Amino acid sequence: MTRSKKITIGFWVVTALFCLQIGFTAYAQLSLPQVAAAFTHLGFPDYFRQELSWAKLVGVLLLLAPVPARLKEWAYAGFAINLASAFIAHRAVGDGPEAWGWVVGTSVLWGLSYFFWRRLEAAPVAAPVLAGGHS
Repeated sequence: MTRSKKITIGFWVVTALFCLQIGFTAYAQLSLPQVAAAFTHLGFPDYFRQELSWAKLVGVLLLLAPVPARLKEWAYAGFAINLASAFIAHRAVGDGPEAWGWVVGTSVLWGLSYFFWRRLEAAPVAAPVLAGGHS
């Protein structure tokens, strides 16, 4: 297996896991009363919970869709800000690891996805081989 194939597989595995995690949190933020209560506990208004959920779903689409690199970069930046802010918010109100531990785990997935994506972006594109083996 070539290096670029390993990088591609690594990217899709961790990115799929990251997107599943973020997609689930967006769903939970929109539909589960206990998650809405957690936002209140953190001091955020209800509209922010809804806005953040929809932004997460858009970010997931950008990571999974064939869009320009600049859009993916913005999605990664948005997720980094979201994850750092979630960690800070939980720590600021005195929550323990049971509340912010998921942020750390999701951040690891984010970091791996971004690492592999940057490697894919830096990899040279293979030139097509013409019929007859001559290029």
